[in-house]
Amino acid sequence: VRTIEWLGDAVRLIDQTRLPLELHHKETRDYRDIAESIRRLEVRGAPAIGVAAAMGIALAAREHAALGMKEFRAGVEYAAEFLNSTRPTAVNLGWAVARMLVVLRDESLADTEAAIDALTREAVEIFEEDRELSRRIGEHGAALIEDGDGVLTHCNAGGLATAELGTALAVIFTAAEQGKRIRVFADETRPLLQGARLTTWELMQRGIDVTLLCDSAAASAMRAGWVTKVVVGADRIAGNGDVANKIGTFPVAMAAREFGIPFYVAAPFSTLDASLSSGAEIPIEERDALEVTDIQGVRVAPEGVKVYNPAFDVTPAALVSAIVTDAGVFRAPYEETLFRS
Repeated sequence: VRTIEWLGDAVRLIDQTRLPLELHHKETRDYRDIAESIRRLEVRGAPAIGVAAAMGIALAAREHAALGMKEFRAGVEYAAEFLNSTRPTAVNLGWAVARMLVVLRDESLADTEAAIDALTREAVEIFEEDRELSRRIGEHGAALIEDGDGVLTHCNAGGLATAELGTALAVIFTAAEQGKRIRVFADETRPLLQGARLTTWELMQRGIDVTLLCDSAAASAMRAGWVTKVVVGADRIAGNGDVANKIGTFPVAMAAREFGIPFYVAAPFSTLDASLSSGAEIPIEERDALEVTDIQGVRVAPEGVKVYNPAFDVTPAALVSAIVTDAGVFRAPYEETLFRS
């Protein structure tokens, strides 16, 4: 299943808010629709968000094709900043937008037609690179998985979160393709249930044994001896190796430490943010209270109750056994291994 595709003059993406009950594709030629899809989590996962933003900028370029170069650049830059403002935590978003802006500002581009072609090529290149990165992450991470392992994962870091295989799930998919027998435990991942709706769906599509857990059951599954490895994705990794990932990841890491279970993070190099010295500097997105008080449009909490709804938490580097990237597997101290590689 292709999460997002470039169709030549339009973008086609899966509306992930409808999964697993309906596999619905959206097509658009408007960058504003891409921005709204990112905000609404119709497209989600740090790598996929970056790809979507790049394609959105390519659409914006087409919208401004009739302008002179000065006005063209101003219009596309506005669209780029609009897309960049949609979600603050996933570093891949800003990374992809920055790459597109470098192309846009290239003074050697003679006219808007040349600029549109260059921006389109860059967006497609970002997409193709992400496909290759997923494959490499899967190959490197699969070496950490043994035959018979029980692997717990949190949120969704599969093909739906990237251009193809995923990050954490790429590790699992690749290990399964190598013939390793794996049992996967997927946290439901409140409040939007990405684990229940998306991760279980992806694993079942591939015929991989998966058991769905309430988030609060993860530690009990570990204590029972069912879980031997934890593999999660990441939306941003600070310079010291602290990891921002979907809310609920931090307590999973603490439970894994308690039971002596390796806790692995899988992410492409584009998720690293050396500009931040620690996870304390990572901006954490807070989302609408309705995501907590309502489930699929049905109210489950009293009217007027106060809600705290951070989209992410930060897992300290000390709890991370290794970080799996497209360049290999890295262990602490991450300042010396990961960020100097």
